[in-house]
This record gives sequence, structure tokens and C-alpha cells, in this order.
Amino acid sequence: MIELRTPAEIEEMKAAGQFVASVLTATAAASGVGVNLLDLDRLAHDMIRRAGAESCYLDYHPSFGGSPFGKVICTSVNDAALHGVPHSYKLKDGDVLSLDFAASVDGWVCDSAITVIVGTPRDEDARLVSVVERALQAGIAAAQPGGRMGDVSAAIGAVCEAEGFGVNTDFGGHGVGRTMHGDPHVPNNGRPARGMPLKPGLVFAIEPWLMLGTDKIYTDQNDGWTLRSADGSRAAHVEHTIAITEAGPVVLTAR
Repeated sequence: MIELRTPAEIEEMKAAGQFVASVLTATAAASGVGVNLLDLDRLAHDMIRRAGAESCYLDYHPSFGGSPFGKVICTSVNDAALHGVPHSYKLKDGDVLSLDFAASVDGWVCDSAITVIVGTPRDEDARLVSVVERALQAGIAAAQPGGRMGDVSAAIGAVCEAEGFGVNTDFGGHGVGRTMHGDPHVPNNGRPARGMPLKPGLVFAIEPWLMLGTDKIYTDQNDGWTLRSADGSRAAHVEHTIAITEAGPVVLTAR
């Protein structure tokens, strides 16, 4: 069910958005050569505890997950596109790291993701991150009251396809509110002027993700969660939670 939030409720959600943004800022800043992914998870966990927030991930077990997630942040490295489970891995120079984090503050959830390059970037990786970030901004700009969800999807897909990337639509954005994942689904490609109307009060996450050499993925059976590129090429993933208002889109997770 899709629920429209009142202006007062959107104001209440800003605290969750600011907290999620602060955790991503801190974990991205802490990501360096030699840093263990488990240290990043501990940092996020400590920030959750100090803020009195609640993790959306610890006991999360949807149909596509092999078991309860068990950690509080997704850490996807190199060919891991989405849902990377933190494990004992020390980051190396040139690694592409996507951090995806959602939390509940006073009953409201926000969700966001960032991709960083550890140490010295490769040109192709820097370009990948730039494209996915531009796709996110295009999607946000297209999320105007009176428009359609297809406008958002088409704007994302246009940026990606213009740069020669294939777009996977199996996973994308989603409704956000009292829970992390809800309706509507927000594909990362589509046709403008199609889909549900964008009405003030609609809150959802926009999350483009791309892989350098393919649009196909598979699930890593070692953890039952991590989605990897089918050809081993590197991936990048970014995300913001936005609210549609009479004046246009408001980014709740702005960093």
C-alpha cells in the first residue's frame, strides 16, 4: 500500500534522513587502505546505539536473502553491486566500495547509499561513479509533483544509456516510510509520462546502480546476499530518499 505523508510527517522524517547521511559520511571517511569491512560495520553500529536509532538490516530477511542479514550496513566491494555483507576483508588501494545504510529514528525510516574509491582511482572506475551519481541527480530532478514515476525512471536510464551502460531493472528504488522497503518500485529505466502519478506526500528512495561490463547479476552463495556482476566487472551504487512536495523534491538524506 502506498501512503502519502503530510508536511508535518515529512518534517519528522528529516531526523532519520540526517542520521542516515551522518553514518554514510562517517563510514565513507573511515574507508581507507587496510581498513576492515567489519570495522565499518562496527562504526555504524556504534553510531546507531549512541543515537538511539534502530537498524533496518540486522533481522532483515526478505525472500531474496539467504538468511537474516545480520549486520547494520551493506559493504559492496568491486564486483559486488548490491547487498554486500560486511566480512573480514581489508580494503585495498583502488577498491570500489559502495556503502548502503538505512535506519529508523522515532519510527521513521530513511535509506541512502554512496560509492567511494579507496586510495588511487582507476579512470574507468571514476567514470563509473560519476555516471551513477549523475543518474541519481537526474532522477531527483525529474521527481516533480504532477509528473509520473516513469519520468524518474526514464531520466535515470537516459544518463546511463547515453554513456553506454546497460541498466538492470530487477532492483531499484522503493517506497520508504515506517519500513525500509515498500511500494512503489522505482525502476532505473523506463518511459516518461507513464506509471503512477507523483503526488505531494509521496516518499521514496531513488537508487541507480551500474556495472562496467554487464547488466546481469548473480547471488554469491557464500553469504546468500551479495549480488555480483555476472562478468566480474566493477559496480557502483548511489541512493537518496526523497519526498515529493508542492514545491518539488526534497532530499531527506542530503549529505
